[in-house]
Amino acid sequence: MKLARAIHFDESDTRVFAKPARTGEWCIAGGFEFSNFGEGDLVGKTRQAFANGWLGVETFGRVTFVAVTRIEDAEREALIEGLSQHFVDIYGAPSIEAARGVAQAEIDEMIDLCEEFDPNTVLTVARELTEAGVKEAFRAIEGQTADLGQFAVHGDLDE
Repeated sequence: MKLARAIHFDESDTRVFAKPARTGEWCIAGGFEFSNFGEGDLVGKTRQAFANGWLGVETFGRVTFVAVTRIEDAEREALIEGLSQHFVDIYGAPSIEAARGVAQAEIDEMIDLCEEFDPNTVLTVARELTEAGVKEAFRAIEGQTADLGQFAVHGDLDE
């Protein structure tokens, strides 16, 4: 089973998101956060989070890039419990039990997305508001294999 972890190529996420995700934390698309938003709500860093931010399910911060990796069943269960608690604390779900099905669906949807990709594949998300609600599109950036010649130093140390 595979899920995605937050990765950073530079420090830009610390400037463009109000709360950046931590490198290495598990992530989901998290478009539900914007389900009741209109164009007027999407300004500044909120617009950036909406446009292309994955949701870290440990800090609930945002990140631009995630990488596909393997996840164990126990980790999946812990994420479902944490996301369920988030739904209670932030969105007013009546109980963890009531929120669990939605949390599990969010985690499993991301697992389904990641299953078709090899480990270390980088994913991006792009969102737009439509008449029907939030539309998400995902893009995969396949890892490049490197030729040993790119790293090897050739020569004679005696010269």
